This record gives sequence, C-alpha cells and structure tokens, in this order.
Amino acid sequence: MRDATSQVSHRRVLNIALPIVLANITVPLLGIVDTGVVGQLGAAAPIGAVGIGATILSTFYWAFGFLRMGTVGMTGQARGAGDSDEVAALLTRALLIGIGGGVLLILLQWPIIALSFRVAPASPEVETLAAGYVAIRIWSAPAAIALYGITGWLIAQERTRAVLILQIWMNGLNILLDLWFVLGLGWGVNGVAIATFLAEWSGLALGLWLCRPVFGEPGWRNWPRIFDRARWRYILTLNSDILVRSLLLEAIFVSFLFLGARYGDVTLAANQVLKQFVIVLAFALDGFAFAAEALIGQAVGAKDRAMLRRSAILSSGWALAVSVLMAAVIAVFGMELVETMTKSVEVQNTARIYLIYVALAAIPGCIAFMLDGIFIGATRSRDMRNMMAVSFLVYLLSLAVFLPIFGNHGLWISLLVSSVARSVSLGVKYPALEASAQPAKSK
Repeated sequence: MRDATSQVSHRRVLNIALPIVLANITVPLLGIVDTGVVGQLGAAAPIGAVGIGATILSTFYWAFGFLRMGTVGMTGQARGAGDSDEVAALLTRALLIGIGGGVLLILLQWPIIALSFRVAPASPEVETLAAGYVAIRIWSAPAAIALYGITGWLIAQERTRAVLILQIWMNGLNILLDLWFVLGLGWGVNGVAIATFLAEWSGLALGLWLCRPVFGEPGWRNWPRIFDRARWRYILTLNSDILVRSLLLEAIFVSFLFLGARYGDVTLAANQVLKQFVIVLAFALDGFAFAAEALIGQAVGAKDRAMLRRSAILSSGWALAVSVLMAAVIAVFGMELVETMTKSVEVQNTARIYLIYVALAAIPGCIAFMLDGIFIGATRSRDMRNMMAVSFLVYLLSLAVFLPIFGNHGLWISLLVSSVARSVSLGVKYPALEASAQPAKSK
C-alpha cells in the first residue's frame, strides 16, 4: 500500500492552493487602505512618503525572499523522507536566518535610507516623512523576514489555511490600526508605520503559535543538527542561487518600467495600468505554484517519481485553466477594467493598443510560474539560476532587436519573449528533474 502522503488528488491540490489565493486578496487591500488613510490628510507629500517608504523596505525585505522558497523545498523533502527531526530543525534555521537578517537591516538603516534617496530622490518634505516612516518600521524587520521562513515551513506542511489565518490577522489588524492611529489619533505617516510595526510583530507571535506542535518535539532545539556545517553550506548555496535568479527576474520588470518611461508619461501610465493585470495573474497562480512546491518537495524526498509527475500535472493543470480564463476575461473585458482604473482618455486609448500583449502573456507566464514552483520544490536551484540567466540574455537580445524598430510594442514583445524563454529553458531541464526522483521501492 502506498503511503498517504503519495496520494495526490485534485482536492489535495485545491486544499493547498485556494487558501493562498484568498490570502493574496488581502495584500492589495492593505496597500489601498494605507494610501487612503494618508490621503485623508489633504496633502500629496504623506501619500508619496508612505509609497516610497514602503517601497524601500519591501525592496530590502525582498532580498530575503529566498528564505520562503528555500524553506518550502527543503522542508517538503524532509517531510517526504520521513525525517521529522530535520523538519523541525529547518524551522529553527529559518527563524535564525530571518531574525539575523532583520537585525542586520536595523543596524544598516541609515545607510539604507541615504542610498535609497540617492537612487530615487524626492522633495525634502517627502524624504523627511519617508525617512521617519522607515525608521519606525525597520524595527519590525526581524519579524517580517522571519515570517518568510514560517510561511514557507507551513506551506511545506500543506497548512495553507494557517497561512490564510496569518495573513488575515496581520493585514486586518494593520488596517484597523491604520484607521485608529491616522484618522482617530492624527499620527499621520508615523501612524501608518506604527500600525505595520505592531501588525508584523503580532504576526510573528501568531505564526509561532501556529507552529506550536513542532516545539513539543526535540528536533527544533537539536543544536548540533541545527548548526551542522554541511547543512548550512547547502542552505547558503541553495539560497544564493535563488537570490541570483530573483534578482535577474526583478531586473526584467524594473527595466520594463524604466524603458517605458522614455515613451512619455501617457505610455508609462498605460504600461503601469496593464502591468496590474500581470500582478493579479501572479497572485491567482501563487496558490498553485505553492501547491507544486509542497507536493514536489515531498515527492523528491520520498524518491517517488509517480507522485512527482502527478503533482506537476495536477497543479499545473489547474493553473493553466485559471490562466486561460483570465486571458479570456482580459481579452473580452480588459478595456472595461482599464476604464475603472484610470479616467484619462489618453491613457485608456494607449492601453487599448497594448492590451493584447497582456492576454498573450498569460499562458507562457503561467508555464514559467509553475515550472518555478516545481523546481523550487525539487530544490534544483542551480537549474533555476542558470536558465534565468539564459532567459535574461534572451530578453536583452530581444530588446536590442525590437525596441529600436517597434518602440513600446518592442518592449511588450520582449517581456513576452522573456516568459517564453523561461518556460522553454526550464522545460528542457524538467526530464532530468523527474529522473532524479526514482520510484519508491515497494516493501
């Protein structure tokens, strides 16, 4: 009889994916409220300060995003191998990395602020308000980064409902405190920062409580295992590969933003509006990518090739169905959605020209997204890094060819080409990934 963990069904995939999709809905809602409450102050500077301050922190926090991805793959594999002590030790390692990274950012806060405003200067009033915002929120960096590890660990346990509870608590509390501190007490930009500071530390406390069963086992404080040099070398290699891959992917989207600016404010605004559709698609696919990460990790740990293949097929099948549906919605109702996002007729007319690229990007974007999840679960970080490097070079070549000829069309074509390159390059590596998971031996 096969072990229960090897039974992969549509219901199991959806049980992992849907809570993440619901959790993601709360993320843009928080940003809307943050902007809305400071908008009630009647000045532009507070809005800009909150936006810039949040961007500065999210950029530096994002550098530790590898912690979530790496933790899912390693924990899933340990679970699949039946190594409960390593599962517990991985949580402790993730917490140590997260807290250590947060403390490092606190120590470097003033150079971070100075560098950020040197790269992206603003008015003196905005810079002063934003610096105050960062100086408050940076003190919750250990909690915010440690939560990456907790989230990854919970996903690997298929406990995505716990992740949903965590997100609803943190973002819900943040919203309530925003309203109280800013509109009720009149604390302005600092009130928004204090609200997030309290929400993130309370989120860490709740996250630890949700992980409480593991603290009843000895593995979480087995210090010789936790500080084993070979395991730390593996973690550092894995996470550095993921970091390089993520930096290259971010470089594509950042360059898309900056290169679009050369075609004028209207085109830049249209690109930004349409980019929101891409972000929404990513949010929708997140849950299925997380399902792939958790299930693939277990399959690799169990050396169960059949489970790996079924996990990849079912999770990707659901993701592809969602992508096709969203592509159809964008193609049919895209302009109605654009018109709700901007009242500028010029921006609307420009967005109409480039809307087709968003619909076309849905399928290759989905394939690339899901292959990322599959390779993360298998901890094939070197393949991810190398194929992302290849895709980035293809993107640069595409820019060199199409941008001078087609302008902003060339920019969108290059973004589409980059998704196709990611899909093809990782797809070529998939057979080797599957071959690495040998069928489990029957007893």
